[in-house]
Amino acid sequence: MKKYDIKTTDKETLRKWFYLMTLGRAIDEKAPSYLLQSLGWSYHAPYAGHDGIQLAMGQVFDKDTDFLFPYYRDMLTVLSAGMPAEEIILNGISKATDLTSGGRHMSNHFSKMEWHIENVSSATATHDLHAAGVARAMVYYGQKGVAITSHGESAASEGYVYEAINGASNERLPVIFVFQDNGYGISVPKKDQTANRKVADNFSGFKNLRIIHCNGKDVFDSMNAMTEAKEYAIANRTPVIVQANCVRIGSHSNSDKHTLYRDENELTYVKSADPLYKFHRMLIRYGRFTEEELKEIADLAAKDLKAANRKAMAAPDPDPSTVKDYVLPEPYQPQKYKEGVQNEEGEKETLVTAINKTLKAEFRHNPDTFIWGQDVANKEKGGVFNITKGMQQEFGIERVFNAPIAEDYIVGTANGMCRFDPKIHVVIEGAEFADYFWPAVEQYVECTHEYWRSNGQFTPNITLRLASGGYIGGGLYHSQTIEGALTSLPGARIVYPSFADDAAGLLRTSMRSKGFTLYLEPKALYNAVEASTFVPEVPFGKARIRRPGKDLTIITYGNTTHLCLNVAELLYKEKGWELEVIDLRTLIPLDKEAIFNSVKKTSKVLIVHEDKVFSGFG
Repeated sequence: MKKYDIKTTDKETLRKWFYLMTLGRAIDEKAPSYLLQSLGWSYHAPYAGHDGIQLAMGQVFDKDTDFLFPYYRDMLTVLSAGMPAEEIILNGISKATDLTSGGRHMSNHFSKMEWHIENVSSATATHDLHAAGVARAMVYYGQKGVAITSHGESAASEGYVYEAINGASNERLPVIFVFQDNGYGISVPKKDQTANRKVADNFSGFKNLRIIHCNGKDVFDSMNAMTEAKEYAIANRTPVIVQANCVRIGSHSNSDKHTLYRDENELTYVKSADPLYKFHRMLIRYGRFTEEELKEIADLAAKDLKAANRKAMAAPDPDPSTVKDYVLPEPYQPQKYKEGVQNEEGEKETLVTAINKTLKAEFRHNPDTFIWGQDVANKEKGGVFNITKGMQQEFGIERVFNAPIAEDYIVGTANGMCRFDPKIHVVIEGAEFADYFWPAVEQYVECTHEYWRSNGQFTPNITLRLASGGYIGGGLYHSQTIEGALTSLPGARIVYPSFADDAAGLLRTSMRSKGFTLYLEPKALYNAVEASTFVPEVPFGKARIRRPGKDLTIITYGNTTHLCLNVAELLYKEKGWELEVIDLRTLIPLDKEAIFNSVKKTSKVLIVHEDKVFSGFG
């Protein structure tokens, strides 16, 4: 491994590093002035004190082979990785030409997705799961590179960080987890976060995991640590944690006042530990540059910042009328049965058979399709309800495999794997029962945000399957429905079939569509004879009139569709009433036209759904 030090590193490299550090610090110090002038940059988390490790992360990153997941303090990281100052300012002041999101995302969230500098959310360290997922794809497709994910030491208290590191070590994934340790989580000191002084030591018992400690304030120590980490991760196909000791010179952000919880002695110390000043002094002391040469570099950085600021300020602001763009991508349009009319060909199938056969057919149709979850691939077992039975035998352990009992990891790594290539489609069993899905809602939100937040640059192609609903005597945690809560979150299609034809058709449409679909399966109907049908293709957003009528409209979906059909038949026989039963099939998008047309005809509506007493989807 090449070793970097002040004496042997070539002068041009040192010049570049000093330029980047000086330019980065100038942007860091200028950012608050935009807010004071009401020009934007409403959120700014200064990186000063993290200079060494952030410079090193950007320098080892290769946009052709690696993926980089920076967090909101990683301004110098992305500058070092090659992002121009203008692009950083465009994000800060939320311009329409902001590469990150066209002004949609929060300031201080830098990304350049064409270079695989990924767009991440404000929920710090959630991107650790995405890094593990994209590293899984890198291994599968044979790409020699690493996924670098970065955040503070306090974020390592989050459960999903443990899930990501556990999964990466278990699967042997080339992920570099960088902990930038400045001693604080906003105002919460490290001693209130963990018993270990170095949070990376919490993971010292993990197999297949290398831990490297470095001085994140020192350029050379940080460069050597990151270079070693990357070489080791690629050579051994294992994750590495780099624990970088930093200082936070300023407040956590522009909404924080650190003098409320830090005393003068501490503030004096962190200012004296400034990595930029230390690097400047070293370059002079060892005779590598003169004061005049360094001033020339600093003047060039100031000049370049001024030019970048001028260009960014002239850029257009976002158009408010585009706020509803990029909520959902256009779905696959079935070529047959476009209105979802009944197919009468072949033999009737149960929901279980229809879903199983459709999964297998789509795996044959698209070789870049994967499925994982709890219990989905253990010898002859195919999930709790045998939906995936026989799939691993046909498609192999690389495409069909079990996941840890870690719902966040299941969903988060699906998001990450989709980032590798848009041709990838992932099917996941998000939990064994829908009732157990709540630990993954954080990653569900991530998936629903992606398309809008990235201004249409990325959406995870995921079909999230969950066995849902009651009528099996399961009690709490085995008989619940969750769609009422999740329909309130934009960015996901939500389907809930009640017959085998819709189960198969909507699954096929989902697996051929760009974007994220929540696919809810009424488990009480898996083997129900009354739910068995012939199987066609089915489009999203098209309700089906299961029984026409003129006296009353019943709007329903899932398990209660069959209850409504039984009641409609009974009332026709007993009262002569003709009830129209509409099976929604898709909750998002909702077929409002079918509902309105029926209501115009009957003037009376009954909404029937299986959900909580209050605040259900109905």
